[in-house]
Amino acid sequence: MKINMMYSKIHRATVTNADLNYEGSVSIDKTLIKRAKLYLNQKVDILNCNNGARFSTYVIEGKKGEVCLNGAAARHVQKGDIVIIVAYASVDIADASSHKPTVVFVNEKNEYKETRAEIQKGPKMRKR
Repeated sequence: MKINMMYSKIHRATVTNADLNYEGSVSIDKTLIKRAKLYLNQKVDILNCNNGARFSTYVIEGKKGEVCLNGAAARHVQKGDIVIIVAYASVDIADASSHKPTVVFVNEKNEYKETRAEIQKGPKMRKR
């Protein structure tokens, strides 16, 4: 049996543009695509920290520092918004507890800062 889990994430990227007239997708700096282990045309979810919008699109290569939402997705963001870009993968349930996603952190110019483990903050268990 498989379970869908976070595979990769670019955390708190800054939207550099929103192009309603483009066919669709999210343009991402190729360095970030590589660091996040994403693939061109891969489905990703975009989580907008400014307005709470959550939507899906696919990855295309952008210019240096670029995170641009294109086509219909451009309606969900504004230039300067902070977004989280998340990709998922099907993982065997037996491997779920040891699965380690790739989490890429960027600065306000979408320049790579570091890759590190996701901080796990689960519910605290009370002792009985």
